Amino acid sequence: MPRTFPEQPDFASTAEQVVWEHLVAQLPDAAAVIHGQRVIADGEEIEADLLVLWPGVGLAVIEVKGGRISLEQGRWMQSDRRGGHELSRSPIEQAQRAKHEILAYLNNASSRPIGRSVHLAVLPYTELPGDWDVPDAPRSITLDATDLPRLVDRIVAAMNTQSRDRYQPLDAAQRDHALKMLQRTHRAIENHQLLAQEIADAGNVLTREQERAISLLRFQHRAQITGGAGSGKTHLAMIKARTLARAGARTALLSYSRGLARHFQLLASAWPAEEQPAFVGLFHDLPVHWGAETEEQFEGTAVEYYEQHLPRRLAELAGDQDSSELFDAIVVDEAQDFADVWWKGLLPCLRDPDEGVLFVFTDEHQTVFDREGTAPITLNPFPLDDNLRNTRRIAQSFAPLTPIEQHARMDEGEPVRFVESAAEEAVTAADDAVEQLLEEGWEPGQIALLTTRSRHPEQKDRIEHFGFDGYWDEFFAAEDVFYGHVLNFKGLERPVVVLAINGFAAPERAPGMLYVGLSRARSLLVVVGDPGEIWDVGGDEVWHRISGR
Repeated sequence: MPRTFPEQPDFASTAEQVVWEHLVAQLPDAAAVIHGQRVIADGEEIEADLLVLWPGVGLAVIEVKGGRISLEQGRWMQSDRRGGHELSRSPIEQAQRAKHEILAYLNNASSRPIGRSVHLAVLPYTELPGDWDVPDAPRSITLDATDLPRLVDRIVAAMNTQSRDRYQPLDAAQRDHALKMLQRTHRAIENHQLLAQEIADAGNVLTREQERAISLLRFQHRAQITGGAGSGKTHLAMIKARTLARAGARTALLSYSRGLARHFQLLASAWPAEEQPAFVGLFHDLPVHWGAETEEQFEGTAVEYYEQHLPRRLAELAGDQDSSELFDAIVVDEAQDFADVWWKGLLPCLRDPDEGVLFVFTDEHQTVFDREGTAPITLNPFPLDDNLRNTRRIAQSFAPLTPIEQHARMDEGEPVRFVESAAEEAVTAADDAVEQLLEEGWEPGQIALLTTRSRHPEQKDRIEHFGFDGYWDEFFAAEDVFYGHVLNFKGLERPVVVLAINGFAAPERAPGMLYVGLSRARSLLVVVGDPGEIWDVGGDEVWHRISGR
């Protein structure tokens, strides 16, 4: 029998279970079948009822519709013993959208993209009329109860009809790569759904305090909220964007950090549809979303493309958009990363550039990129002075580096651990520290290893193998040790962080990078590096608090 994920699915309907059982009974051992596979595309959760990965054949996405399905004057109808209703979308259209997004996700980083694929609708309680002839739902991909005994043969026939001559079939290596990526993504979505529920918990005292803080600014159209690491800025940014969307404002939630943007997308996808911002993601993805050239199409350097070209193109493209595509409100997290030319590109995206809602969340001491910018807000910033993330001992280790004195609200926690190492050996020593943590009983998914200069070899391999979305979904799946860089980890956290201080590319940016690295751990911080370098960058007080010497 094929490999199945999960082994015992929680079916949404008997119809899904019936089709699943036929697939499992008919597919060969080499195939894999997934129930309820989800991916996030443009901040929206897309789900395939059933996904088949079949080496030698291809990839099949199946939409299952129970009850009696009929097409009446162009309207898809579903009826059962309780009555009938119109389907909001064609089941073929649903399957096609899911196939498109799953292939895009899988192929984004692959040197051997999956090509041969098909999308189908299976209607296990319907028998279609013999003269069925629907242009956008041909009989070859619209299967009914009579097709169930030979379901896999019908899948192969549809695959051969649609893409046999144009694409190579899936092979075992592609199957395994796809399974690994998709299962991590599925787990990342599940984790964010749990997080969304936790945030919604009325008993979450700290969350309620944060929500009261943001509610004080509800009559402000423009505000800058500033605070040190761990003060809850990212959570407040999400609350503000969600509140604006709930009130009917067309809202954009943006950041510069790729990992933070993915976090926003995964969490926003768990919110009710009416509370989801219209656009969630990277600042640089917005102009591409509106039709700007991709980096591959741009005739220039990557630095020119991201720092100058895309922000200027954003302003141009905003001027070409219909008013319905512009925003009533924009929320920016980690706004200290934005250059002036970025703000000039962003303001035209508001329907009212002068009075439109603009909320920015910033920590000026986390400015670790070589750019300067000032948010177009004239009011004094509103400060946040509580640390809600780190244990007191971790918070105290970076307290001398914070721009605003913070009140540590969490438990005292374990002492910060220091491992002495030369910069060139810090990564190897950090790997040893990770092994020790695993032996102590920490779960791999609780640990992140961050570097300050060159990236860990494992980080490079995972980005090359899985692409950026797959790499970050691995982090949010929280099933393995995560390897990252402090520059890409702002706004994020893990229970345990091993900070490998393997040098700094730019001395003037070193204090900010040290500050970011020290502030990412919630429960336990392990610092690996050269005492002299830490003292030079952080000063005597930081060195003393890290080392206890």
